[in-house]
Amino acid sequence: MLEQIKKYLRIDKFPHIWCYGCGDGIILQAFVRAIASLGLSQDEVVVVSGIGCSSRAVGYLDFDTLHTAHGRALPFATGIKMAKPELTVTIVAGDGDIFAIGGNHFIHAARRNIDITVVLFNNATYGMTGGQYSPTTRQDDIATTAPYGHIERPFDICGLAKAAGATFVARSSSYHAMALPKLISQGISHHGFSLVEVITGCHVCYGKLNDLSDPVKVLEWQRDHVVNIKQYEALSSKDKEDKMPMGILHQVTRPEYIDEYRKVLERAKT
Repeated sequence: MLEQIKKYLRIDKFPHIWCYGCGDGIILQAFVRAIASLGLSQDEVVVVSGIGCSSRAVGYLDFDTLHTAHGRALPFATGIKMAKPELTVTIVAGDGDIFAIGGNHFIHAARRNIDITVVLFNNATYGMTGGQYSPTTRQDDIATTAPYGHIERPFDICGLAKAAGATFVARSSSYHAMALPKLISQGISHHGFSLVEVITGCHVCYGKLNDLSDPVKVLEWQRDHVVNIKQYEALSSKDKEDKMPMGILHQVTRPEYIDEYRKVLERAKT
């Protein structure tokens, strides 16, 4: 399997810039394993990112990749999919990128149900720029821009995706490294807009302010708070308050945007 992973990586770009213990590397290998399991060639896959620690992943992936402006990964990915619908178009990006400055783009891409897969690295902070709070920072936690506690409620990313119209919504964590590739491959295989949220951590910026500076503690937190959906559904309402369900949370079939656009083109010819 190591050779399969290396095949999809730009080895000359290593060593990477991520901090030791960062979950981004775990998600990167899970993404590569998912592509390998689907038997996709490098020429069939495009990977798009925005800006941030997670978005640096495209620099290490040996596909056609695009490192775009902050929050703009989805418009670029949409353009690629419209121009070359036969390609498998994916996005790797962070919570601050996709759901802050890029939030409006996400809502409408999900609404259109365009066949793009977003693999979201959710570390609940802006790790690259110093630990500011993001749309997913947990209430009462500390950030460099919330030194006395964060008062805003965090986005339920998966709930937002479902409400906006995404037809495949799933969640996992960097702790669940062995199960993650299958979930990503299921998202990529789904015909429609897919979100795979991966709960990860930033033990350097976020962790040092919230008693999670040890990367092992970060993984233990994920183990205890991200639980199988069947276990989650069996919990009481009170016990659910600090837990997140893991697995495929929503999957439906409805018309995909490119398919519908082709019908418009045919009508325009008549």
